Amino acid sequence: MAEATRWPLRRIINVSLTTLAVFLIAAVIVGGFALSRLADARATVVDRIDPALQQALQLQSSLVDQETGVRGYALGADEDILNPYVVGVDAQKRSVNRLTVLLADLPDTSTALRAVVGRADTWRTAYAQPTITEVTRSGQPAPSASVEQGKGYFDQVRDALDDLQDRLNTARLDATATLDNAATTTNFVLIGVAVAFALIIIALAIGLRYGAIRPISRLAEEVRTVARGDFGHEVGRSGPREVRELGADVNLMRERILQELSALTVAHAELDKRSTDLERSNSELEQFAYVASHDLQEPLRKVASFCQLLERRYKRQLDERADQYIAFAVDGAKRMQILINDLLAFSRVGRIVRDPVVVSCDTVLAQALANLSYTVEQTGAEIEAEPLPKVSAEVPLLTAVFQNLIGNAMKFHGEEAPKVRVTVRRDGDFWEFAIADNGIGIDEEYAERIFVIFQRLHNKADYPGTGIGLAMCRKIVEYHGGRIWLDATVESGSRFCFTLPVIDEDKDADG
Repeated sequence: MAEATRWPLRRIINVSLTTLAVFLIAAVIVGGFALSRLADARATVVDRIDPALQQALQLQSSLVDQETGVRGYALGADEDILNPYVVGVDAQKRSVNRLTVLLADLPDTSTALRAVVGRADTWRTAYAQPTITEVTRSGQPAPSASVEQGKGYFDQVRDALDDLQDRLNTARLDATATLDNAATTTNFVLIGVAVAFALIIIALAIGLRYGAIRPISRLAEEVRTVARGDFGHEVGRSGPREVRELGADVNLMRERILQELSALTVAHAELDKRSTDLERSNSELEQFAYVASHDLQEPLRKVASFCQLLERRYKRQLDERADQYIAFAVDGAKRMQILINDLLAFSRVGRIVRDPVVVSCDTVLAQALANLSYTVEQTGAEIEAEPLPKVSAEVPLLTAVFQNLIGNAMKFHGEEAPKVRVTVRRDGDFWEFAIADNGIGIDEEYAERIFVIFQRLHNKADYPGTGIGLAMCRKIVEYHGGRIWLDATVESGSRFCFTLPVIDEDKDADG
């Protein structure tokens, strides 16, 4: 049950990444909200309150210019002095329009602005316009009582302007406090997000280290212990589900290796036993070879010698059947000697080891043809050969291969004189030699049988031999790391192919 409920590594990583992603999203939302609030507070101060204060000062300046222009015109009746009033009226309109937009969301200051505009209109309609009209009509300065009356109206405008300034200053103080609070909140939020992010990263790192990395490292160390050869060490299983399953798989593999090692130990013991038996058998074979080459041949030579003496002394003195029996005995003794010698040669291949040397196959072929010179002369054979490469081989054995194959080509010839052609081609890391003739040929069904020792396809009276030559060729070629076969694709004659490895200097030259 604990194995089934343990979280897999994939889920641990997914949960960790999901936790981190959720935190980052929440941090972005909270940080964005705090920054938005800070931006709004800053915009209120910078983009609305401060420009409103500036416009209020310009409004106050425009109204003062109007009052100064009207009062100077009333006292001096000079139209040039009235110019500030005209300019002030236009400036007042612009300031009021700008303040109306800036103070749209501030009801108190909007009310104060309307009060200023209302009292300015009252001063203008109740005093400024009538005074200007009267002075212009009479051409004389206005009486001092009228000037004092205008001053009283404008004092109310001043009071309204002061109230507007007070309200704007109060609004700026409130907005500044809001801005400070928003900045403080934003700082706390950012610090909190940074601290929380660091804590989450540390927690995830510790969790992954103890929950995943450490079990994997421990498993790797235990696997290395097993890999160093301690197959009896049981691999522990802890951590995520995949790590535990991997540990279980390693244990299964370790147990299987132990079983195979046990079986291999038994097999080695059996192999050692068989090797001992094989060594004893080889020793007996060597003793047999010694007996065959010395003790066995001595009585054979004696039998053959006395049979030949009988044949020479009593030939035509006995009846015809006796002469036939003596001829059979002589022939049998000679054939037995040939068989024994061929068997000895066959058994020596691979048993009497000489160091291989790099030799030109042209030289080996020349030696084989020299050994076959009498047969070549007797049969009138025509031998053609391409330039042959160098190989690493035991020269006597390789000479025997060429001698057997070319000798067979001349032995099994047809009515025409034998024609033998020796060719070679490169096939990867091997030289492929081919010896083709125009002889009687070999049926495809006998392609394997002819390489078996003592297997003959013809009567010994027709074609002499013991049937061991091709078997020896196969043994020699395979001993040198190649293979030999009959090319069954030729339509006339026979064609034998065999391969020998390319020597290292030829490989390097190709590389």
